[in-house]
Amino acid sequence: MKTVLLTGFAPFDGAVANPSWQAASLVASRRNDTVAVELPCEFGAALPALRAAIEQHRPSLVVCSGLANGRHAVTPERVAINLVDARIPDNARAQPIDVPVIEDGPAAYFTTLPVKAAVAAIEAAGVPAAVSFTAGTYVCNQVFYGLMHLLATEFTGLRGGFVHVPADEDLAVAESAKALEALVDTARTVTTDVTVPSGTLH
Repeated sequence: MKTVLLTGFAPFDGAVANPSWQAASLVASRRNDTVAVELPCEFGAALPALRAAIEQHRPSLVVCSGLANGRHAVTPERVAINLVDARIPDNARAQPIDVPVIEDGPAAYFTTLPVKAAVAAIEAAGVPAAVSFTAGTYVCNQVFYGLMHLLATEFTGLRGGFVHVPADEDLAVAESAKALEALVDTARTVTTDVTVPSGTLH
């Protein structure tokens, strides 16, 4: 069976846990087709750790996840931008501002996950979900953009993308894990996304 690589982040900004890692590790603990890797919340270390995980596990699908405080739904991300503008320092106290993720890289990458179909599947599982069009400008977006750059330039044929989960006070980790499983199952079976409206007016 082909391997799915799930990632979540280490706690950051003084937190003691990160729901993205808690959910990813929970999914991996109950599926024999999935491995979970915790990425450091550090601009200098996150992408090397992601590359190492891909090289080690040789997955057929990569789903990276991160925490989105203030959101109340699980949000598969549609687009990653080539910009880092850190509002707060990372866990290594680095705070890059107005720099590209990849020098001379394209302005943006789109996910290769079927995010609209995934949202429908997550909602069918009883978890609130919506397509998101911004992954921010912190380490989450850096990892999302870096992942898509790796898939475009080195690991061609591999599909992947990014999803944000809410804080655990807004959505229980078990519900976020249920959403990740629905997303993974959808991505493994759906190669062409559904054509339904999911955009925003502002």
